[in-house]
Amino acid sequence: MFQRSKQGAVDLIQGADPLNVDHLDQLAGMLAHCSGHGQPRVVLDLEQVPLIDSAGLELLLDTQEAFQRQGGALKLAVNNALCKEILLVTGVGRQFEIHLDVNSAVGSFVQ
Repeated sequence: MFQRSKQGAVDLIQGADPLNVDHLDQLAGMLAHCSGHGQPRVVLDLEQVPLIDSAGLELLLDTQEAFQRQGGALKLAVNNALCKEILLVTGVGRQFEIHLDVNSAVGSFVQ
């Protein structure tokens, strides 16, 4: 299950479910909600996410593209070896600003 909270002007989404076809509806809804309020500034915390499959990668890429069209960004906090490796091996990680922790990811929006 994923949860959304605010840290200043940044939406923070955290969860412990895999980013796969079985769990994407809830996350996709949260991301869509974030894009409905002006310039989206979102950090997705992947620390507790056990796996990202191709459907999850596609959601991340589609969301990043949509946010960038609105002048915003989706940034990732990835302190999880498997998720980091998946993003690296697939090349998807090149499309994102990746941070080791939530605080640096949220703080990067004000730099």
